[in-house]
Amino acid sequence: MIAAHNVSLQYGKRVLFDEVNIKFTEGNCYGVIGANGAGKSTFLKILSGEISPNSGNVSIEPGKRMAVLSQEHFKFDADTVLNAVLKGHTKLWDVMQEKDAIYAKEDFSDADGIKASELEAEFAEMDGWNAESDAANMLSGLGIAENLHDKVMSDIPGSLKVRILLAQAIFGNPDILILDEPTNDLDINTIAWLEQFLVDFKNTVIVVSHDRHFLDTVCTHIADIDFSKIQAFTGNYTFWYQSSQLALRQKQSANKKAEDKKKELQDFITRFSANASKSKQATGRKKMLDKLNFEEIKPSTRRYPAIIFDQSREAGDQILHINNLTKEGFFKDLSLNVRRGEKIAFVSKNSMAMTALFQILNGEIKADAGDFNYGQTITTAYLPNENESYFNGDDNLIDWLRQFSEDEKDEIFIRGFLGKMLFSGEEVFKKSDVLSGGEKVRCMVSRMMLAEANFLMLDEPTNHLDLESITAFNNALKDFKGTLLLTSHDHEFVNTVANRIVELTPKGCIDKQVTYDEFLTDAKVKEQKDKLYA
Repeated sequence: MIAAHNVSLQYGKRVLFDEVNIKFTEGNCYGVIGANGAGKSTFLKILSGEISPNSGNVSIEPGKRMAVLSQEHFKFDADTVLNAVLKGHTKLWDVMQEKDAIYAKEDFSDADGIKASELEAEFAEMDGWNAESDAANMLSGLGIAENLHDKVMSDIPGSLKVRILLAQAIFGNPDILILDEPTNDLDINTIAWLEQFLVDFKNTVIVVSHDRHFLDTVCTHIADIDFSKIQAFTGNYTFWYQSSQLALRQKQSANKKAEDKKKELQDFITRFSANASKSKQATGRKKMLDKLNFEEIKPSTRRYPAIIFDQSREAGDQILHINNLTKEGFFKDLSLNVRRGEKIAFVSKNSMAMTALFQILNGEIKADAGDFNYGQTITTAYLPNENESYFNGDDNLIDWLRQFSEDEKDEIFIRGFLGKMLFSGEEVFKKSDVLSGGEKVRCMVSRMMLAEANFLMLDEPTNHLDLESITAFNNALKDFKGTLLLTSHDHEFVNTVANRIVELTPKGCIDKQVTYDEFLTDAKVKEQKDKLYA
């Protein structure tokens, strides 16, 4: 168990935490959520001891070991991959080093023999004899090939280094596991491995993530940061979101009778408890939800962007035809007929393949072979993966967005689109070249809404966005009546929006009219993949 007692933290006039009291108990996984800047990562650093609060303290049950996903990607560059993982269990590593140092002595004394015997007993008690094989299995599960295990960390690419540090954190069965954005740079198979590992993990997990599918799969509780406080709720992210929205609607309906409110909330809990049977954490979560009191559900004060994609004109029957399109090293002989209203998600083991396709379709680069044609009624709007080229000037946000308006609309009109993406008051006078990653994406979404296109293309649209913006974006695309091409690492986003999945490979493509979950479990798709990736 780990707990925060009256923890407060303030930077200047900005209060992040005000007398926070929260307890994290064994056997549960807590997803820490909050708006951008609420202090999610900072709170994890307080729990791990990296940051000291202005007042209050953190207590850990005596004898319990904590492990933290390291954010210092170069700290272990002098170590081999396997040793970097073993160092995750500090006590075991220290015993190993001390034991080896004694055995390396030329003048081995009786005292050394006694000490070595004590260390061997301690080593065996920590299951040290299986440590290297356990570490190797963990690395393999996270997609680190066996031929890399003895290489020095400085020779390992950054994307793989993140996985090694994740293996380091989870190695040795820590009593308390703290993970900040653990799914970053992981592919879908590795995320699935990590999800299963955490579902089976018997100790305490505290995690920050913007991946809703991940939070829904692994979390038994949500720890919500709001108004400088943290409150824990039973259930996963979807339960928290739906229940908080329900509570907010009830709060706004002042005339609704108390008994009606109570019944509606109790009915909601009952329905969600029944749905929990579909979850990997079904039994434990259902028991907790059955015990949940409706009074625990509180409305969230979170602000959600108002993302609405209108079409200035409806598309005709001819949308987009792609004929034998090829980009060497990425995809080959891609032929697709995109139909009106389709929402196609592109997936690939190589994310650059999908970016290359979108750049070709938007005229930014040329294909090596093949061609494509849009229908005459098609108007497009594109959200690229990289948007730096759009923010080179020092215009304020009003002038920045106005340049994308055909009729040079007045300030009130432009402010309306910025306001939908939560830029209000003096924020609209920010210079466009000093925006954060998330603010730039929100500006790009404002630009897309302004275009009123009937054909949208989105390359990793959830990058840099908080959970609130991702949820609003997700809902907007589900409601969009036009045609859509997208690529995203957000499982929930793809699964709830797309009705057709296309996987790009250097040898060809797989094209299925199914949801993403159906695509992942389709036996015929697996057969095709085995042939294309052979």
